[in-house]
Amino acid sequence: MADTTRQPDGRTDARSDARSGGRDGGTGEAAERLALTLAQGGMQKATARVLAALLFADVDAVTAPDLAEWLGISSGSVSGAIKMLSTVGLIERVPAPGSRREHYRIRPGCWATLMTGQNATLQAMLQAAEEGIAATGPDTPAAVRLEEMRDFYGFMLQELPALVERWQSRRG
Repeated sequence: MADTTRQPDGRTDARSDARSGGRDGGTGEAAERLALTLAQGGMQKATARVLAALLFADVDAVTAPDLAEWLGISSGSVSGAIKMLSTVGLIERVPAPGSRREHYRIRPGCWATLMTGQNATLQAMLQAAEEGIAATGPDTPAAVRLEEMRDFYGFMLQELPALVERWQSRRG
């Protein structure tokens, strides 16, 4: 007999792959590929899987227990992922009338917010490069590498706000 899982909208689907999150095989596989890509990019594996599950969910918002069940991971792993994703602005807690559980969803506009939040990191990298140039002195191999780093992060700091603004205009 197939294992089953109940989705937040009340549907029950056969779950032949615990990693599918109660989604059909094709969607579950796509979600897992996205999670793998995010993890390869440096995101914690559980956080990547929670983010992918929220992106691919058939409903607008889900609970932490639903995520734990869909993904076959501990509630502690889900809690840590939710905390991280909330902190960087990718997800938000939303009201769910009639439910005592907290519901989470992908925050509208989160991608632009995430990139805008990178400005502090870009500024820190630019500052570190400038300090490195001052420490190594001009016309050294290290200074040449650090100058390229400084110039790149300076360019990104200059261009990113306009890029995000163009994106927001396009999205309306």
